[in-house]
Amino acid sequence: MKKALKIAGWTLLAIVLLALLTLLGIRFVFRQQAIEYLIGKQHEQYVGLLRAAFPYAADTAAFRFAYIPDTARSREIRNYFRLDTLLDNTADTWTNTVSLATFVAGNIPHANQTVQPERRNAIALWEYHLYTEPAFNCRLHAIMLHELLLASGITNRFVTCLPADPEDRDCHVVNTVWLPEIQKWAMIDSDGCSFVTDPQGTPLSLGEMRDRTVKGLPMEVHHLEEGTPYDNYLTYWAKNLYWFICWEDTGYDKEPADEGYDIALVPPDMVPFKISATTIVTTDAARFWAAPEK
Repeated sequence: MKKALKIAGWTLLAIVLLALLTLLGIRFVFRQQAIEYLIGKQHEQYVGLLRAAFPYAADTAAFRFAYIPDTARSREIRNYFRLDTLLDNTADTWTNTVSLATFVAGNIPHANQTVQPERRNAIALWEYHLYTEPAFNCRLHAIMLHELLLASGITNRFVTCLPADPEDRDCHVVNTVWLPEIQKWAMIDSDGCSFVTDPQGTPLSLGEMRDRTVKGLPMEVHHLEEGTPYDNYLTYWAKNLYWFICWEDTGYDKEPADEGYDIALVPPDMVPFKISATTIVTTDAARFWAAPEK
């Protein structure tokens, strides 16, 4: 009798445990499905905003991008970071770009710093990461990578990528790099530890990413060897491809001095928000993303 009761007790316990595991499994599956559904709806919303925006149009806004060399600063940064150990003189521009971005991503995680650095150049930011805070945000990532690329002879800009919603305080800052071998710009994101290509593996520019998002064309996300990539990366980009801002003159020690003009590329039906008195607004994407002048 006792043996039968014991068997019955174990059987009942097994049934209860099985039911509990089944319930947890169903809850997990439904939770994942709910998350995926919400992300999908969010993605549709962001893409809808991009599709509803008026197409870019040529204008007469006065701006001209310039890329300011500084041989002494380039040599200082190359020596400080021993860039010769990160670069391959026989490799193409994109290979060396990915190498430098991987170096930054692998050493400096993403975080919103609590103490703002007084100086924002590659060496000062590296020492800030060593002695003040071990991680910092996308803007500081992009500024640091910008100067490492410049010191390596790679033409680039750091670009603020913004949403349509003026109440959305989140934006993203990345680098756009000129690839002379294939005569195009390409986006690189050390803070998000990623870059984006078309299905053939060609790295895409921010303009191309926006265009492909609007048209629903496929894109592939590639993660750098180090660091943690953002979740739902292309959805995050669908939000932040609405308009762009970058400096007209690029070079070393651009911030926080805030000297010179910044250029904002916006859809013609948009009134940009939170811009400075020195911001030049344009709707001319062809000039904004033009090849750098020799």
